[in-house]
Amino acid sequence: MRKRETISSLQSAKGSRKLTMITAYDALFASLFAEEVDMILVGDSLNMSFNGKPDTLSVTLEQMIYHTNAVCNGAPETFVICDMPFGSTNSEEEALAHAVEVFRKTVADAVKIEGGAERAAIVRRLADNGIAVMGHVGLLPQSVRGEGGYKVKGRDEKSFEKVLEDAAAIEKAGAFSLVIEGVTPELAALVTRECAIPVIGIGAGAETDGQVLVWSDMLGLFEAFKPKFVKRYMDGATLVKEAVRSYSEEVQKGAFPAEEHCYK
Repeated sequence: MRKRETISSLQSAKGSRKLTMITAYDALFASLFAEEVDMILVGDSLNMSFNGKPDTLSVTLEQMIYHTNAVCNGAPETFVICDMPFGSTNSEEEALAHAVEVFRKTVADAVKIEGGAERAAIVRRLADNGIAVMGHVGLLPQSVRGEGGYKVKGRDEKSFEKVLEDAAAIEKAGAFSLVIEGVTPELAALVTRECAIPVIGIGAGAETDGQVLVWSDMLGLFEAFKPKFVKRYMDGATLVKEAVRSYSEEVQKGAFPAEEHCYK
């Protein structure tokens, strides 16, 4: 049995071992991932890979709570983080109320909040009220419409400095860890060096304290598109289609169910 991570153990990993995090949205896959990763993120990415939506923005707090409960049921000994969805952290009061709802209705260990310096006061408010917060800086999927697309950060001086300032502000506000997404490797490496808390990368190069990927991307099950930063560790979509095709063919031929599948 893999030892359950805590905030202390995750933070003590910085500089000594790489951390692994993967998304999950249900009990079945959470149970399959639990022994292999340090953390499971119930990502708002479920709105795309699970609900078939074009972006993450329309997922609700109720949906996030539902899926977080499912993941916690499937992986009770794994550190679980719930993404706070778009529109749920617009003010300190709203963010606190919604995060308290997550903690009351699930056994999640932490919540994740997108945004930089402009979200620092919110992170501080939650941390001061006993809610562990993972920050998220760099490319922000919840800002995709406002920014006119998914834009890599750190390619120009202005965005480079903004991400550095954002990471420092979120750490100072009390976040226990930080996701950095869609930035140049040089920027991610600098943020990782300057932050005392673990920095988990996605599309941010190899010099962060750990990595996170969306499970349906890395298992090759999501076919709509493949981000540049994704490595497919399995051609899942082909394997599933082949299995279903075999099942269908056997049913049509009368080969399934066979004698061994029948009750006596």
